[in-house]
Amino acid sequence: MLYIFHGEDDFSISREVQRIKVGLGNPEALAISTTVLDGRHLTLKELREGCNTAPFLSPNRLVLVNGLLERFEPKQSKELPRSARNKASKGVVKSESLSLPWQGLVSCIKQMPASTVLVLIDGKISGQNPLLKNLSPKVLVKVFPLLRGNNLKAWIKRRVEDGSGNITPEAVNLLAELTGGNLWVMNSEIEKLLLYAEGRTITHDDVKRLTSYSQEANIFNLVDAIIASQIGTAQGILYRLYREGASATYILAMITRQFRLIAQVKDMTPGLSRSQIQDRLGLKSSFSLDKTLEQAESYSLERIKEAYNKFLETDLAIKTGKYNDELALELLVADLCSTKRKIKD
Repeated sequence: MLYIFHGEDDFSISREVQRIKVGLGNPEALAISTTVLDGRHLTLKELREGCNTAPFLSPNRLVLVNGLLERFEPKQSKELPRSARNKASKGVVKSESLSLPWQGLVSCIKQMPASTVLVLIDGKISGQNPLLKNLSPKVLVKVFPLLRGNNLKAWIKRRVEDGSGNITPEAVNLLAELTGGNLWVMNSEIEKLLLYAEGRTITHDDVKRLTSYSQEANIFNLVDAIIASQIGTAQGILYRLYREGASATYILAMITRQFRLIAQVKDMTPGLSRSQIQDRLGLKSSFSLDKTLEQAESYSLERIKEAYNKFLETDLAIKTGKYNDELALELLVADLCSTKRKIKD
């Protein structure tokens, strides 16, 4: 019995593996007969040995292999500059070819004892992966993409209901915007909200008050105010972040990170889809993506370079003790807001 679980939603993959474990009997006995292998360095011989070992104190042996398919994933060469990649005829390099030993994996699976359950676990894998194409006709394949949009909102509602709670549609929308498709983080935020609500319906204000990602939303608002040269608004947001417990060094790091994301957007090849941009930036929430795209439209590369120089000056002032953390950050924000800048290149 062989399963392939792959995708960016490793939370749901983990839950699926847990369901398999529950179906294989006593968890303590199964734990003794469970083998976890690192597929990035695995040989077929080692895999065969792990699968053919008889279970101990359990009717089944569970073999979990992490990252095997990734070895054979066709990948864009990250070493080449973007201009060179765009001119390449294919722009794709293979991490590892499907060598003769691994072509025998199907035969190895057929020879496994009926008591062995093998699960291959990977991140995002393309349909062109040669090992996946080789195994797909013989195994159960499940794909777990990051949840977005209505699918994510439906998951939030179900998770709250599973916790014997209720949540307003407005709270669901805000939670989805702020936290995004990382279900490990989302699950943690929902658990906090369920405890905080103590049986009453979770509201929009609860999410805004309790969710850690609300601080990130304030960072976006701070950058918006800086772009618009609204020094009063920027200072007000800065003091609000202080009251919420954010340190000056954290705020500086987050502002710098946001400017880096803006610079990355401006340097991207025109014509990319929203999902492609989101993947390249590593952003999990649609809220973060929308704000970054909006801010990239309003900032010139010249202004970004000037801001980076000021970030370095501020960091140096803090590290040398010229100013304390909060004063250095407040001077930076005032400096960034001091003069109206040109809006576009």
